[in-house]
Amino acid sequence: MQQGYSSNWQSKLKALGPGILLATAAIGGSHIVASTQAGALFGWQLAVLILLVNVLKYPFFRFGVENSLQSGETLLEGYQKQGRGYLLSFVWLNLIAAVVNTAGVLLLTASLLQFFMPVQLSLTLLCLLLLAVCLLILLAGQYKLLDKVSKWVMVLLTITTVAAAIIAFNKGPTAAPDFVGPSPWQLMYLGFLVALMGWMPAPIEISAINSLWLKAKQQHTPVNKQDGLFDFNLGYWSTTALALVFLALGALVQYGSDQKVELAGAAYTNQFVAMYASTIGDWSKLLVALVAFLCMFGTTLTVLDGYARTINESFQLLGWQNTERKHSYNLWLLAQAASGMAVILFFKSALGPMLTFAMSLAFVTTPVFAWLNYRLMRGQQKHLMQPWIRLLSWLGLIYLFGFALLFIWWYLTK
Repeated sequence: MQQGYSSNWQSKLKALGPGILLATAAIGGSHIVASTQAGALFGWQLAVLILLVNVLKYPFFRFGVENSLQSGETLLEGYQKQGRGYLLSFVWLNLIAAVVNTAGVLLLTASLLQFFMPVQLSLTLLCLLLLAVCLLILLAGQYKLLDKVSKWVMVLLTITTVAAAIIAFNKGPTAAPDFVGPSPWQLMYLGFLVALMGWMPAPIEISAINSLWLKAKQQHTPVNKQDGLFDFNLGYWSTTALALVFLALGALVQYGSDQKVELAGAAYTNQFVAMYASTIGDWSKLLVALVAFLCMFGTTLTVLDGYARTINESFQLLGWQNTERKHSYNLWLLAQAASGMAVILFFKSALGPMLTFAMSLAFVTTPVFAWLNYRLMRGQQKHLMQPWIRLLSWLGLIYLFGFALLFIWWYLTK
């Protein structure tokens, strides 16, 4: 499968796609909300934690790409080969995440879209409009159009985010030189830390989604291992760098100010844009709103596509859906969109707690699926696993299991 294709810069550029989609899926709630909140509440103190969790999760996201490039199978097919129970566990967790995450990212994106509307429209109506645009893009072009749109979103996002950070650095921090903020290294903040790490850089199920994007890419563009890993690494480490940039924005703009930091997602994005404008100038409001909107629009697109793909593929592998049935992806996409919209309509006031729950659940389940990805790679590609990857995997598993157990103990005893 990989033979006959030499790697060069031209082939690397052609291979770009799945890794960029991973980045656009990741740079959403975890960055515009969690990273900036971390900077706003604790300054630069959590920069090491953000970097650490990205480094320690790296092997388990990488295994999804390596397994697909070597075996030609998606992670879902790998889960099924290890046992039907593994795939079933993934499916049920994935269904919960699909509905909650769709509702959450839609609401956040709609709240940011309000900054660009000439007339005031309700969040519910804006969610419907955004959903219609996203569905049009996905149903019209599916992977090819999503691939092209995500690349433009990432280019614009990177330019505007870096520009905003440069402006903030030139302006200087809001906090007074002698300001001493709270320490995040206390048990009372453990819930916040776990939520931050749960979606950093993305929920672990994105590794399975990424393998499906890679499969879709290879249907029209052959990708060898070297080029596939280049695409993955570019996307993955871009999310890490931008997470630190968003932390910097929160630290420079909000840390040390006298205004209480909102922890609810939609309220926080509005507060962040307003706070930034008051610090640097009203002219910057649209720039920061554009940065945040690009984050969330890209995330909304990839969340809708990615979860619909995994649900569709999972049901086919489990024999719950006829593999010959046409347009099954479209049906799952519409069902997911409708479910997410239903959550917004009926549980809008509870979306803040639901997002926190989803982020915490993502972290608690991360060690399980991290182990599953490692087990799959060790079983099928053990001879290709480099020593540093194996060492980093074990360090990551110890860290993730340890932190998850600490959180469960804290939650049960608080």
